Formats: sequence, structure tokens, C-alpha cells
Amino acid sequence: MLFTQLVLTCIPPNPIDVNKLCKKIQEMRSKLIRLCGEAEGHLESHFSAILGSYENPLDHLNLFPYYSNYLKLSLLEFNILKQHCSNVPSKVAFVGSGPLPLTSIVLACNHLTATSFHNYDIDPSANSKALQLVTSHPDLSSRMFFHTTDIMDVTSELQEFDVVFLAALVGMDKEEKVKVVDHLSKQMAPGAILMLRSAHGARAFLYPVIDPCDLRGFEVLSVFHPSDEVVNSVVIARKYSMPINSIDHQQTGIGSMIVLPNKCCEILAFNPLSHVTMVEELAVEEKHS
Repeated sequence: MLFTQLVLTCIPPNPIDVNKLCKKIQEMRSKLIRLCGEAEGHLESHFSAILGSYENPLDHLNLFPYYSNYLKLSLLEFNILKQHCSNVPSKVAFVGSGPLPLTSIVLACNHLTATSFHNYDIDPSANSKALQLVTSHPDLSSRMFFHTTDIMDVTSELQEFDVVFLAALVGMDKEEKVKVVDHLSKQMAPGAILMLRSAHGARAFLYPVIDPCDLRGFEVLSVFHPSDEVVNSVVIARKYSMPINSIDHQQTGIGSMIVLPNKCCEILAFNPLSHVTMVEELAVEEKHS
């Protein structure tokens, strides 16, 4: 109840910029994000155990109180992904999948019905609960895989994925998240897509914020800030197809954006759901050699 009240308090549009808050409030915000992360972990673990007790767990996903939010967020992310990639991904990684990997499940069941999903989580008990949810499903049991490891220890394996999703609570503050993003930029295949979840306005009291300038080694394609009960913003980026230091351009902040000759599709302004506000569509300027 307290968590829901906090979420409802943070959801209305608010012009607050958390980066400009004083140090004391920044520390309070950091502690609140960690507390929310712990609460979400307990919530997901609790409901995963309940769902796992059913013969067919996936028939009862609506028991989870925020299931409808995941349906909307997954649809939003799928529509954004579809606009920026012409080919259906064959292999997707989800980093920080947790005991209740609803994003992977919803995407696999509703949107990417032939794609294999590799879920990474550092907690063995989380993966054990998650596996229990899909074991009895004839389709997902053959397409859903779980890896118990720290993503910072995963290297060449990341080359295999067309798309990597990074959960909102992997990296509980900016420094931690940037370390993970830098690791992914070194290991992901050139041209692969990175989908991240961020936060905007007062919602940044619930989740860490990732700024486009933090995505070194990636071409940021767009940033979407939902205005409904879907809390997370969505950032989509593509790994540069050549080392960033080999491209002759001036780097200021995020740097000049490059249209690479082998990018999988044109960058389009797109509003996937009527209740979603497209706040930022970063322009991409072609650099002639």
C-alpha cells in the first residue's frame, strides 16, 4: 500500500530536475531508490512463488498487481524497437530479469513469438523462481533461458544478441549504471540495439535516471517519457558500427550523431501510443568523409 501511494505521488507530470537538488535531498533520493528496489524485489519474489504453485503459472499472471503496467510498457518498448530495427531479433538478452521476468514473458508471448530470450540475474533464487514459471509452458520452455551470473563477467557471449534490455534497477545509481553501460558497449555486437529504462520528473525518485550523454559507444536513437501509469521512460540506442575514436568528429557531450551506412533502418519520429509523449527524438546528422 505504501509503495503504491509513493508511485501515485510521483506519477503526475512535474517539472522537477533531480540533478539540481541539493546534496541532502540527493542522498535521500538515492536511499529511496534503493528501498524501492528492495521492495520490488520482495514483491516480485512473493508473487512469483504464488504463480509457481499453479500447474500453469502463465495463465494467472494477472494476479500480479502491476501486470497491466508491464503489458503497456512491453507494448511501448516493442513499438519503439520496431521503428528502429527492420529485422525481428532472433536472440534477446534481458539483464536483471529477477524472479518475475514479466517483460521477457510478455514480449515472448505477445510480440516476439519466435525470438529466444536469455535472462541474466545475479541471484540464483530469483532465476530458480523464474524458471518455475515457464517450465510447464510448451513454447516458452524452449525459448526462455536463465543465466545466474553478474553481467560484468559476461563478455563475448553478449556478441550473440540483436537486442539487450537493461532493467531499471541494474545499477542503483548513475555511477553503477554507467559502468554496466560501458561494459555492454565493449562487449555487444556492432549495430546491436540497447533498450534502457530511465525516469523523468518526480518519477526519478523511484528509479535511476540515465542521460543520453552517459551512453558512450552508442548512437542514441530516441527517448520516450510516458505520461500515464507506466512509470519508466524508455531509451533506445544502437552500438556504433566502428570504434567511436575512429570517427572524425568533435565530441561535445554526447557528440555529433552519425548515420552509419549499415544502420538497420531510418530514424523516424514515432508516437507508439496515444498517451505517450515523445519528449526527445535526437537528430542524427550524416558525417561525410
